Amino acid sequence: SSSRKRFLEQFQIRRSILSVMGAQTSIDGDASMPKITFALVGLALSLLPSAGQAADKFAFEDYFLGRTEAVGSFSAINGVKRTFTVDLTGKWDGKTLTLREDFVFDDGTKDRKTWRFTKTSPTTYSGTREDVIGETKVTINGAVARFNYLVYLSPETQGNKVRFWDKMVLRQDGTVLNTALVTKFGIPVAKTTVEFRKPGYSHKTASR
Repeated sequence: SSSRKRFLEQFQIRRSILSVMGAQTSIDGDASMPKITFALVGLALSLLPSAGQAADKFAFEDYFLGRTEAVGSFSAINGVKRTFTVDLTGKWDGKTLTLREDFVFDDGTKDRKTWRFTKTSPTTYSGTREDVIGETKVTINGAVARFNYLVYLSPETQGNKVRFWDKMVLRQDGTVLNTALVTKFGIPVAKTTVEFRKPGYSHKTASR
């Protein structure tokens, strides 16, 4: 059942967090553990699956075709927080979705990234982006898409490599909620939340 699946997902995430905590304790020899550990636990648990109202089917080429808007936030364990808006334009050629993302951050800086998602089966895609190392495999299960990928946060120097663990849920109200855990050396260091919508729909979640 869906409740049992959510329980198992929560158990697996908690077990991973606890194993990281245990490894860090044995390395440091400090039973008190740094306060940062609790920040890591809170960061990971904040992304545990929730019982939202999901739609029945999710296809990237259907949802992201044409124009899509998004609002999002990024927060790291070092206290860095940023909010942003995204204007997306999607084009589908029958095999590959080219999805251009134009970001505007709260400090006025702008960035552009372009995903290319090639459909490899009715429920999978192969994805590439200019700052992503290699390819990512997207797996769709009903209304939920999951994928993870390595990114250079400083692509010009190929430095600061982190991994994003994305979960996207197409909801019954027509919005898509994307939550992502960011890890470095397997340890959670940040999270992002992005809410996608079609023009004309009011954002309610990611702007909080």
